[in-house]
Amino acid sequence: MTDAAADWRGIAKEDETVTATGNLVLAGRSRRLLFSLLRPYRKLAAGALALVVLDNAAKLSMPLWIAYGLDQGISGGRQGNWTPLLTAVIGFIAVTLLGGLTTYSFLRASGTLSQRVLFDLRVRAFTHTQELSVSFHENYTAGKVVTRLTTDIDALQELLEGALNQAMSALLSVFTIAIILIWLDPTLAMIVLAGFVPLLIATRWAQRRQRAGYRRTRGAIARVIVGFVEAMSGMRAVQAFGREERNLEVVGVDDRQYQQANMTAIRGMADYVGISIVLQYLTTVLVLFVGAWSVIEGDLAIGVLAAYLLYLDQFYGPLDELAQVFNAYQSAAAALEKISGVLEEKPAVPEPSDAVPLGNSRGSIELAGVSFGYHADRPVLPTLDLVVPAGQVVALVGATGAGKSTLAKLITRFYDPSAGAVRLDGIDLRELANVDLRRAIVMVTQEAYLFSGTIADNIRLGRPDASDAEVRAAAEAVGLASFVESLPDGYRTDVRTRGGRLSAGQRQLVGFARVFLADPSVIVLDEATSSLDIPGERLVQRALETLLRDRTAVIIAHRLSTVAIADRVLVMEGGRVVEDGSPAELVTGDGRFAGLHAAWRESLV
Repeated sequence: MTDAAADWRGIAKEDETVTATGNLVLAGRSRRLLFSLLRPYRKLAAGALALVVLDNAAKLSMPLWIAYGLDQGISGGRQGNWTPLLTAVIGFIAVTLLGGLTTYSFLRASGTLSQRVLFDLRVRAFTHTQELSVSFHENYTAGKVVTRLTTDIDALQELLEGALNQAMSALLSVFTIAIILIWLDPTLAMIVLAGFVPLLIATRWAQRRQRAGYRRTRGAIARVIVGFVEAMSGMRAVQAFGREERNLEVVGVDDRQYQQANMTAIRGMADYVGISIVLQYLTTVLVLFVGAWSVIEGDLAIGVLAAYLLYLDQFYGPLDELAQVFNAYQSAAAALEKISGVLEEKPAVPEPSDAVPLGNSRGSIELAGVSFGYHADRPVLPTLDLVVPAGQVVALVGATGAGKSTLAKLITRFYDPSAGAVRLDGIDLRELANVDLRRAIVMVTQEAYLFSGTIADNIRLGRPDASDAEVRAAAEAVGLASFVESLPDGYRTDVRTRGGRLSAGQRQLVGFARVFLADPSVIVLDEATSSLDIPGERLVQRALETLLRDRTAVIIAHRLSTVAIADRVLVMEGGRVVEDGSPAELVTGDGRFAGLHAAWRESLV
């Protein structure tokens, strides 16, 4: 394996080793998911099943009408009695028309059923994924989520829209034809049923082989999509550093694994179909030989033999269809395993069942005996006690890995502490409803994420019902209005994907306007100016002063110019607060902050 391929193993790597017990658990989980999706549409599903039964009965009666026409119609016609022949013709036409009508009705019913089920599944999966905690999304890559919502659901769609019809019809056909074959001639039926023994063995063998292949395809295609998503999202870096060939090599490894997994499943399908065809032709030859002998001996009517051969063809035809359905089923089952796995994920920071009402938040923050680590054996915050009074602006400074961002994630409840409590206005964040928590505490990241749409739409993100006047007031408050009004479409300007039409500073100002309009009591800024140039930083700094006025704020800053607007500075090291004071107090001392400030001043010279 190349170094590039080895690197990629850390991205979206899925465990492909599944024990026999695990197979049962996954299969049960997949069935529960499918049944839960079908349950609201029981009547529609029952109606579709009734149509399949009626359609099956109509089509299976056709050889009987042919046999009746051959045995009774011909002999009756020789004697001048054409009624049996006309009856056979009319009966055949009637069941043909009935079969066409039931097939048409079933396809409409099954199409409606499948689309409703797939719509519900997409909504359920998307809704549940959004409700999962940040910790899930930091470990479960975006490419894998996209795979669950696209290609995995497409595999289920193939089963529901086409294969399900074939499966139900084929199963009914096999069962009904088996009974008819026994009724027509038990001796010939024994020959047919004897061929089932090797066919069942081949089916079980192919089932295991295809299941393993399709399970690997779901994992492999997820890794391929992860590669595509990351390459397209980071195209500037890809082209800037000439990473195209390396990306091709990396994605190529997963693409080849996807191809090999598909080939395993396809070979299993081909082997099964080949074996079933050989068994079908051998059985047909034996039935023809024994049946012809019985006709010659006078023990069997020629019309019955003709009907028997027609039914035999219809008997193995559904078996071939079942093989195709089985192929689609294995793919859909593997996809359902992955989707059901995501749906069974629980939020790491669950919403309380009996939430405490927050009311009008003052914005005081308290961390009491808080400890936290992303891994149990590696604490990031050993023990931390901190009180931030309402309306105070606190700056967090320190080296990378000191615990600043972790502290911010705890204050915004992206994570819950391993021990201790984080409180807002004296209420543990774990006791607050999400709607109250997100209304009171808002985080602004290093790069404000803008969604496709207009500038006004992005400012309204926290308050979708805000009026145009309120949107303009928010933009004016943070110094964005003059820029927006200079654009031809003003606030209706489309920012394009991820705000690509705007500069970094302009995107950050849109983010500030968004927060200003949402009007939280607590704002957490995670290096909100670190990616800006000096003019952009000055513009954003002025907006910050307006945004933070009369609000509690926690600012993570590497640029110490941002610290100047803070009332209080906390210097962090190893997850602990090692210095605490006002910027003026700390800069005149001989501690760590004074050293950081001196180094920053020298860097400006």
